[in-house]
Amino acid sequence: MNAGQPIHVPVLAREILEWLNLQPGQVIVDGTLGGGGHTRLIAERLANSANQSGFVLALDRNPAALTAAEANLAGLPVKIALSNFCDLPAILDELGVATVDGVLLDLGLSSDQLADDSRGFSFEAAGDLDLRFNPSEGEPAWQLLARLRENEIADLIYQFGEERFSRRIARRIVEQRASRPIRTAGNLAELVRRCVPRSADRIDPATRTFQALRIAVNRELESLDLALRQIPDRLKPGGRLAIISFHSLEDRRVKEAFRNDPRLKALTKKPIRPADDEIASNPRSRSAKLRVAERLPLTPTT
Repeated sequence: MNAGQPIHVPVLAREILEWLNLQPGQVIVDGTLGGGGHTRLIAERLANSANQSGFVLALDRNPAALTAAEANLAGLPVKIALSNFCDLPAILDELGVATVDGVLLDLGLSSDQLADDSRGFSFEAAGDLDLRFNPSEGEPAWQLLARLRENEIADLIYQFGEERFSRRIARRIVEQRASRPIRTAGNLAELVRRCVPRSADRIDPATRTFQALRIAVNRELESLDLALRQIPDRLKPGGRLAIISFHSLEDRRVKEAFRNDPRLKALTKKPIRPADDEIASNPRSRSAKLRVAERLPLTPTT
């Protein structure tokens, strides 16, 4: 991704602005800056108010996203930080902010990341199969595939990708790497397509395998679990937590947290889905699910 204009289209934009219930002077966190679409919409709404004390705190693990945001969001009430959203408490402490009015997490992969040929997010990318949001953290996916045993690869793809052909894929990966390392996204996508029948829902057969590897190298579910435990304590009473997920592993965690956390009240009984017109104009939004919860009043101590 370069530092030019972002190509990402924010999903459920109208719904996010409505459900966050934005008010003048608020402090809102966008924990997944990405292409900056949601951040811009929220910041413009806050900037139009007479109360100029409000701002958006935007976080992202991808240094390229922050570089682009510095140019594309200039002049708006936005503060940015290179950070995982699960580290929000530490960032707020650094800023001297005790609590915020709302938090948004869009757990999807931005179009700008998909367009970045250097990290292997696109199935046809010619660069290394990296898949890390921050290239200075953790282990790239190609190294993971070169290191793990066949049963470990199969378990990873099944658990994080919910791919029923995981053992077939793992066996083929181990066979191929014996003679030729799997270094690029194109290499892996071609291999998986030979193992998995094309499904009726028309998604690429490699989708679930790439999802599994991306989740593993970025420790995405661990980050989400930690965020769900920590973020409610940094919301003001009445503050809202809105999370957009794109697959069942994420949505299940969000649903259970909103249902079972005594600090939160779920405002959405069922996930909010994109309208037909949004799906038609932005097909990548079709699997998005939005859930929203509100911070309950603090329980008095005795």
